[in-house]
Amino acid sequence: MYYPYYYYFDPTYMLVLLGTLLCLLASGIVNSTMNKYAKVRNARGLTGAEAARRILDSEGLYQVRVECLNSSAGDHYDPRSNTVRLSASNYNNSSVTAVGVAAHECGHAIQHAKGYAFIKLRTALVPVANLGSTLGFPLILIGILLSWNQTLIHIGIWAFSLAVLFQLVTLPVEFNASNRAVAKMEQYGLLGTEELRGTKKVLSAAAFTYVAAAASSILQLLRLFLLFGRRSDD
Repeated sequence: MYYPYYYYFDPTYMLVLLGTLLCLLASGIVNSTMNKYAKVRNARGLTGAEAARRILDSEGLYQVRVECLNSSAGDHYDPRSNTVRLSASNYNNSSVTAVGVAAHECGHAIQHAKGYAFIKLRTALVPVANLGSTLGFPLILIGILLSWNQTLIHIGIWAFSLAVLFQLVTLPVEFNASNRAVAKMEQYGLLGTEELRGTKKVLSAAAFTYVAAAASSILQLLRLFLLFGRRSDD
């Protein structure tokens, strides 16, 4: 007979701890790098909003709007409304960080405009990934409470796998957007050589957060397979 408390003290929690440490490290690196280059004003004095508008117009994406968020975080491209949304600190700021972040979000707009394969795949996975992340652990917990119902537990694990798959597909999307951003900033002369180096560091640090998140999820999934696979064998 198995007791639920054993699950909570299982030594495979070391995998969760490792994933957490990776995410904390990534967060520290990205915050440090972004803060550093947020203090460096670009030579042309372009704000994030101005840089975004120049890239989009130069790419013929006149229909894509650039809006300011009422917060200090959350920069993103919304394909539903065809809008690049920048945090207040990046929208109005003329720092190297602001221009780099704005260019990255424009990279996503360009991906959608050009029909980039991985962005299409990620968009298609959004509903199932949301479902998987929402139902995965509750199903596992219910399975544990119902005398270790293996069917529910396995369904929960596979549901969580969909969320992990989404994070893996996100990696090439984010790296590609950053590569496009750097190329467009250089092509349109938005930043100087040294400023571009700083922007690459900012975007690389940001990309590391996605790598860390994906690695953390994979470790969590591995833990679930090890934990419940072992118990199934028992």
